[in-house]
Amino acid sequence: MAAKSTPKLVLASSSPRRLALLQQVGLQPDRLQPVDLDETPRRRESPRALAARLATAKAKTAREMLVAMAKSMDGKESEFADLSPKTERYDDAFVLGADTVVAVGQRILPKTETVNEAVEALERLSGRAHRVYTGVAFVTPRGGLRKRLVESKVRFKKLSRIEIDAYLASDEWRGKAGGYAIQGLAAAFVTNLQGSYTSVVGLPLFETVSLLQGEGFPVVLNWLNHE
Repeated sequence: MAAKSTPKLVLASSSPRRLALLQQVGLQPDRLQPVDLDETPRRRESPRALAARLATAKAKTAREMLVAMAKSMDGKESEFADLSPKTERYDDAFVLGADTVVAVGQRILPKTETVNEAVEALERLSGRAHRVYTGVAFVTPRGGLRKRLVESKVRFKKLSRIEIDAYLASDEWRGKAGGYAIQGLAAAFVTNLQGSYTSVVGLPLFETVSLLQGEGFPVVLNWLNHE
């Protein structure tokens, strides 16, 4: 009887921090499949709903892309079987998507791309608590959907103008939800965190591993080969 092959894992993101978090628990994605989505909140959409919706959309869209690529390969594999090696397929993979939203009350802060956006976000976070919502979703090889939403509460110290300007100069804020990266210099701003640190970074590891294990993905077995 042939040995059962290890299932593939695809990360629907190009985020270095999410990749590093997966690697931290011994998971090395077989492929990165980032997707380009409109992340604009819908009218009256809550921060929780936005994080959950985008995580699901990323996983589903990446899965659709992988299935489409596999279908396009079907004819080519038979036609050129003797001329080239078989191309790897990922339509039978676990596809993982995640999205992080930072909010003060029901006000969703953007993934900051300009200095003005970052200044506004940091000034709003200064001296107060905010919520970080990270949605996690994955599509199973058979097309099933599993998802989870994690909420954490983070409090910042009162930021001085010098601290804000210095942080802006670091460029760590660029493209980050709420204008900061807790795993970097902004860790010095945090006076209290209730919830999941890895969720604030971008991927809640306990919940992610639990979802994968619940569907039979051999997370722990990967540790045997982890260096």
